[in-house]
Amino acid sequence: MLNVGLIGYGYWGNNLLRNFTAHQGAKMIMVSDSREPRLDIIRKNHPSIQTSINSEDVVNHPDIDAVVIATPVFTHYALAKSALLNGKHVLLEKPMTSSIKESEELIALAKDKGLTLMVDHTFLYTGAVQKLKQLISDGSIGNIKYFDSTRINLGLFQPDINVLWDLAPHDISILNYLVHETPYSVNATGVSHTHNDIENIAYMTVNYKSGFIAHFHCSWSSPVKIRTMLLGGDKKMMVYNDLEPTEKVKVYDTRYDYKSDEEQMKILVEYRTGDVYIPMLESREALYGMVSDFLNAIETKTEPVSNAASGLEVVRILEAAQQSIKQNGKEIILD
Repeated sequence: MLNVGLIGYGYWGNNLLRNFTAHQGAKMIMVSDSREPRLDIIRKNHPSIQTSINSEDVVNHPDIDAVVIATPVFTHYALAKSALLNGKHVLLEKPMTSSIKESEELIALAKDKGLTLMVDHTFLYTGAVQKLKQLISDGSIGNIKYFDSTRINLGLFQPDINVLWDLAPHDISILNYLVHETPYSVNATGVSHTHNDIENIAYMTVNYKSGFIAHFHCSWSSPVKIRTMLLGGDKKMMVYNDLEPTEKVKVYDTRYDYKSDEEQMKILVEYRTGDVYIPMLESREALYGMVSDFLNAIETKTEPVSNAASGLEVVRILEAAQQSIKQNGKEIILD
């Protein structure tokens, strides 16, 4: 059994605590949070778990093997580095860090120490995303041509990061999980209606040399909540609606074919519309699957699905998008 410490007991920290305490392979030893009333909840509901207002008490605890960090992104680097230096495995909330440089340093440190460093991209463990992966891998969809994501709501305006850093990591991680081609460049535009230089609406396009394209729309300023993803293949197309209670994935036997008419100097397009298929999805809680993957990676010394390298690639795209926004949508070439 792995002894675990948690830093940060907000909304997501509560979910992490619930899943770690429910897992037979882990024992939660200590929870740290800077807000005393949050710790009072722990003391009331989990009297066997130690609490501290100081995160260093978790990092330095001699009995803790792994540290879970669910704090604002600007704190991730320092907390994770301290934990790794103290010989602890680390699970970081998304996004991994505030910069490529920080992520690369943490990856190198974890490798040097022989420790597991993982990022909580929970959506990779959902039945819906696993089904999308299966349908793409077995060739049912054909060659993927585009990826279109909308993640909008009348949401919580963050004080330290813009809407892309807040919402886009979910769908960027899904994109990188489903599509193995390396992105070439990023364009992004956004606007801050609060005049604090933190964009609350943003549009991002990730470009690929093959012609595949991925587009993201993120907003904290929408009157409705939408969590929809479209994936178009040259055989079939898929819709993933995370707000659907049961029918989250739909596969459309819809496609188009085209040919050139050289005499008339135009493109002739033929359309096909067929049946809609709604696959059955695994119902296990995604966060529990993520926790299981983290514990298994530590025990078996293998790479988890949501590994540190995938976390770095999400940060790489976000950092390029930030540069593009500040340069009025300029195309930023990815290294």
